[in-house]
Amino acid sequence: MLVQFAQFWRRRFVQGAQGEAPGSTWEWACDGVESWYQQSICQGARSTVVGELILVVEDEPTLRETIEYNLKRQGYAVATADDGVQAIQKARELHPALVILDLMLPRLDGLQVCRILRGEMNLPIIMVTARADEVDRVLGLELGADDYVTKPFSMRELMARVKAQLRRVEMLTADGPGAAGGRRLEFDGLVIDTARGEVTLAGRVVELSPREYDLLNYIAQHRGRVLSREQILEAVWGWDYAGGSRTVDVHVRWLRAKIEPDPSNPRRIVTVRGLGYRFEG
Repeated sequence: MLVQFAQFWRRRFVQGAQGEAPGSTWEWACDGVESWYQQSICQGARSTVVGELILVVEDEPTLRETIEYNLKRQGYAVATADDGVQAIQKARELHPALVILDLMLPRLDGLQVCRILRGEMNLPIIMVTARADEVDRVLGLELGADDYVTKPFSMRELMARVKAQLRRVEMLTADGPGAAGGRRLEFDGLVIDTARGEVTLAGRVVELSPREYDLLNYIAQHRGRVLSREQILEAVWGWDYAGGSRTVDVHVRWLRAKIEPDPSNPRRIVTVRGLGYRFEG
């Protein structure tokens, strides 16, 4: 009965009766009802192993609950917040493995939350927004977000992005000689320890986001070679990444601020006009 109920309301609200676009909140809600019923029948009393804690920051109750439900189905522990101030408080208290962060929030917007969290902790942040403006997207990435999803989106896409970010962190932090190549790259005081997923400069640890580390590791592996923005984007972000090549420029600027003696006159990551970037070491 619940399945028929969900299907009826999907037809009514999603396919045009209210003018809602596919992927709208009504579709998320209907998917949640139908998925819950089917899961309860298939799983019965089977228990779920709780994995990493994910903080969901979203002020729209239906969407927040739907994201929470889908994450729990994947085995994650979930904490939620409905405004920016609460998001910072919970992140400081709970130390989540990843944050899903809406851009438009009451009390403190998502960009400010992203900036504060990035300054205090090193964890993946996926920004979610209904605004597809490239300026917002680039600004969010510039402030330290690792990925960006624009509404409407499918829950399957969001879950895939969550898994990809957590997998990247796991690869970077895993100990042992087999992790990420298991070797050290040394360049005039800059050391990339791929076994530990750690970067040091003059003996001091450099705090990098997972994406910044991936970018530095990739260009360092190709020292002296000119890499186009498209090459870097595909290698570091993946071929299915929906953002543009300006994302690369933003992250290069962030890296320079952390590893260059003079970021305005870089000597480690050099811009090759019209072509891309070259890592000099």
